[in-house]
Amino acid sequence: MAWNQPNNGGGNSPNNGQRPPEIDDFLKKVNQGFDKWFGGNGSGGSDLAPLKIGAAIIIGLTIITGFYRVEQAEEAVILRFGKYSSTEQAGLHWAMPLVDEVKKVNIQKVEQVPLNARMITEDTNIVEINLTVQYRIAEPVNYLLKVSEPEVTLLHATESALRHVVGGSKMGQVLNEGRATLARDIKPRLQSYLDSYKTGLQVTGVNILEALPPKEVKAAFDDVIRAKEDKERLKNQAETYANGIVPEARGQAARVIAEANAYKQEVVDIAQGDAARFNQLVGEYKKSPQVIRQRLYLETMESVMSKTNKVIIEGNGGNMVYLPLDKIMENSRANQPNNSTAHELNDAANTMRAPVRQGRGEGR
Repeated sequence: MAWNQPNNGGGNSPNNGQRPPEIDDFLKKVNQGFDKWFGGNGSGGSDLAPLKIGAAIIIGLTIITGFYRVEQAEEAVILRFGKYSSTEQAGLHWAMPLVDEVKKVNIQKVEQVPLNARMITEDTNIVEINLTVQYRIAEPVNYLLKVSEPEVTLLHATESALRHVVGGSKMGQVLNEGRATLARDIKPRLQSYLDSYKTGLQVTGVNILEALPPKEVKAAFDDVIRAKEDKERLKNQAETYANGIVPEARGQAARVIAEANAYKQEVVDIAQGDAARFNQLVGEYKKSPQVIRQRLYLETMESVMSKTNKVIIEGNGGNMVYLPLDKIMENSRANQPNNSTAHELNDAANTMRAPVRQGRGEGR
């Protein structure tokens, strides 16, 4: 029994096993459409039934296979008969098979290409530079249609930008402190080259991995580098020593100045005290000069003789006395740094002469 006959074992189903009228109308319209396509008259087209089924299958497969999905990080470029038609964003889309070609491009993925090249600096030296360029696809249409090999174009543009920047820098700058500046100058120049070529690429970063002199002169260059490092090391050591010794010297100088000022003040105070004492003696000396002279003499001899070795000889004795002069002189020399007898005697004599001279002057 055919599947579309009334009693096909589904008597308990709604409509007594018959199809809904909407489905019948739809199938009838489809059948009429196939009759028109294949020259049928709408009735008795049983000979064309296999052909109709095949055409329906082909159309169904065509519709199904035309669907495609674009991910969030992608854009799809549609080419119709090889020419650009449109650009689709993320989502589900349909393209006509055999007519439209869909090319998906990841616009968020960052790629990188390495480059190792020898360049001539401004001071006519050769350096070997190893770098990497990070990029992403910013304009899928230009990336797919404007340039046949965008990555190769990127390498050539990078080499050109590197040559221009290195050619304007000295070797010392490139090899030492100028790497960050070198990468910063290369990036905008490289991007301008890529934009002029319409590659659709956007440079996200330039990293200078190595900048070395050629192997033939590397040993000599290393010697220069070591000499510069030694220079900096010695300079730092000298600065460290200076930072330690200068404050110490300043402290010692301040201490010596303070001691000198204290000694100065002490000497001034002693001199002022002596002057005041002598001023007091002047009045007493005017009253009794002989007594004052005798007292000054005795005080002076007391202060002088108390610091020396003394030998007392009885004047009336007739015995010969042995004086140990060598021992006395030795003791005198030993005590000379601390007790200068000659100077003290001289000072005492001057002290005694001063009132006498003053008295003579007043007597005249």
